[in-house]
Amino acid sequence: MLLRRVARPLLAAIFVSGGIQELLDPDQKAKAATPLIEKGLEVLPVDRFADPATMVQADAAMRIGAGLLLAFGKAPRFAATALAASLIPTTAIAHPFWEANSIQRGGQQTQFLKNAGLLGGLLLAAADTGGKPSVGWRARRAKKDAARAAKAAKLARKGRKALKR
Repeated sequence: MLLRRVARPLLAAIFVSGGIQELLDPDQKAKAATPLIEKGLEVLPVDRFADPATMVQADAAMRIGAGLLLAFGKAPRFAATALAASLIPTTAIAHPFWEANSIQRGGQQTQFLKNAGLLGGLLLAAADTGGKPSVGWRARRAKKDAARAAKAAKLARKGRKALKR
């Protein structure tokens, strides 16, 4: 559908562009992300395997890759899900308007809500089956078809027994 071919690249553009910027210059984002990364490493049972700048660059590479997949319509549901999962902590780190002073609060809140809107678009893209029935619908349909086939087979067996008598 034409709408998907236009909407997906438009949605993906900000992630590819931002990913390229973060990949080339991760320091500012790494500085902002360090407290959250440190807190996460305390909670998660993993060894510290990379410094914040490397983690930011890995996230940036993922955003570029997933953004390109989404833009070109290759595994768009997976790509949108990956971008959504990455957007949530990024939004919390970069735009904590609830902690900002009254002068900065409006700008931070606007950016937070922009990211929330992007998250909404990604969720729609992740749920979009491209006009094909969802897995859940196909499973329910297969169950109904199997029940009908079993009932028909049972009736056929009864009919054969009646003919033999």
